[in-house]
Amino acid sequence: MKKVPMNVTNILEIEGIQGFFVKSVARFRTDAKVECPKEFMGRTEFLVVV
Repeated sequence: MKKVPMNVTNILEIEGIQGFFVKSVARFRTDAKVECPKEFMGRTEFLVVV
């Protein structure tokens, strides 16, 4: 898997959000997956729908 650069910040402002999901990053799931590096496994993810 190629490395994707990550922007480190404490504040995120986005306009026009339709909704968001809060889940834990897991190795295997039956629903849609979001690719992320394995060092973030077990952490909380926010998927923002714009």
